[in-house]
Amino acid sequence: MLNNPVSRRSVLVAGAAAATAAAVGFHTLAADAAVTGKATVKTGKAAPGGGTAKTLVLYDTTGDYGWLGEVYATQTANLASHFGSWTAAPVAAYKSGDLKNHTAVIYLGSTYDEPLPAAFLADVMATTLPVIWVRDNIWQLTKVDGFAAKFGFTSGLFDFADVAEVTYKGRVLGRSADNKSGLMNLSISDAAKVTTLATAKKADGTLPWAVRSGNLTYVSEIPFSYVTHEDRYLIFADLLFDALAPKTAERHRALLRLEDVGPDADPAQLRAIADYLWSMKVPFSIAAYPRYRDPKGAKNDGVAEDYTLAKRPEVVAALKYMQAKGGTLLMHGYTHQYGAVNNPYDGSSGNDFEFYMAHVDSADRVIYDGPVKEDSAAWATSRMVAAGAVFAATGLGVPKIFEFPHYAASPADYQAVQALFGKRYDRGLYFPGVLTGGKYDYARQFGQFFPYTVRDVYGSVVVPENIGNVEPEAYNTHPVRLPSHLVADAERNLVVRDGVASFFYHPYLGTDYLKELVPGIIKAGYTFVSADTMLNG
Repeated sequence: MLNNPVSRRSVLVAGAAAATAAAVGFHTLAADAAVTGKATVKTGKAAPGGGTAKTLVLYDTTGDYGWLGEVYATQTANLASHFGSWTAAPVAAYKSGDLKNHTAVIYLGSTYDEPLPAAFLADVMATTLPVIWVRDNIWQLTKVDGFAAKFGFTSGLFDFADVAEVTYKGRVLGRSADNKSGLMNLSISDAAKVTTLATAKKADGTLPWAVRSGNLTYVSEIPFSYVTHEDRYLIFADLLFDALAPKTAERHRALLRLEDVGPDADPAQLRAIADYLWSMKVPFSIAAYPRYRDPKGAKNDGVAEDYTLAKRPEVVAALKYMQAKGGTLLMHGYTHQYGAVNNPYDGSSGNDFEFYMAHVDSADRVIYDGPVKEDSAAWATSRMVAAGAVFAATGLGVPKIFEFPHYAASPADYQAVQALFGKRYDRGLYFPGVLTGGKYDYARQFGQFFPYTVRDVYGSVVVPENIGNVEPEAYNTHPVRLPSHLVADAERNLVVRDGVASFFYHPYLGTDYLKELVPGIIKAGYTFVSADTMLNG
């Protein structure tokens, strides 16, 4: 089953667009993930420096929430790419011996009583390879003859008590109060055989969040729901090292990205920030868009504005100054807004979405509505090529890494980025259908941040951003986040043995917050590196 032939899916820049792309320094790339026709098996390549591990990711598909299996498998495959290649498939399709050609197997139990193939249960019992079993259906495995004698535990009952924190490696990580899914409370019969890796705290005591016995690691819940910056998700991200790269040395790197820099930026602010970061020996990235649009005049007393970097030589000079001070230029869209509509705010550059539609609802939440009406790989490519032409014409050079405005785009847009850049610096937006090759379900999109470099299911290498940004004022139901919050999240991220503390920062905030944030992250034990460094693993 897992050896079926696969067809490579690639994105081509067609006709005149291809010629223009080449002229401004782009090149086309084949996708680094492949999917078999409709159903079932998808494979992905390793991230740069990802090693030679081969991970088999198996997921559930039945029941009213069977679609969640693909969602969780997508996120697991993304993480697994940090360590090597991966193969993802429904567990129902498993055949005897499928796990033999892999380094480890991860089973994601998301459907209660999903019928598991007897061959899968038998192979898990017999193998010496690392097995990570997540949440449901562990009771089907513990019923196999000899399980309790070999591993020292059996399944228990789900405990639905509120759990707000999980302790791992001596650090307390968060768990959302909205998460009412419960944790499996195992029945441990031979404590000498079972090691508790992480412990969940409830009002009347504790229970194991993750345990290991021999080659089997059991995680008591799906770690991808209700995720926050300081979440127990980080435990799962680190446990993968034990199975896939156990000899990895401790290393903690930090990244800083200056966000939403357009032709309307203040050159003096840009230079001041560059000077400070240079004085601290901190490399940084600059997420820039080359065309400013305010079609409704929202920021200009009702008078529309539209100009590119070519009309703002002072900003171009400041950007070149930043490059000379250790800055790496990223492409952050073309206009960082869409058309002449509120998407979702006021239609102006830097505020609105460019590649995806959104609105603000009555509860002040940003709601994602789906792709823009023109959406296609060709449309997205045309915007990226136009942006590249402006950067090239101003002498800044065409950026080699892309970041989607507000981290939102369709699969077609991601395919366009993979074709032109092959590299992103953001958090991905994913959809049911991407992993299976089915119809994309835009109503069930989900995001994911990474604590290390990955090559995601779209095939692009992703430089991580994982601790957010400074926000002095609350907005759209998001709380205030000050440097102290980001430093605290960086400290929690130290549980990932080779992870990052990566954040972004708006230059209009000046240097004061940076002067608290940068030293705080360095003191926590991180070394600042460039985005290019992360592209090497």
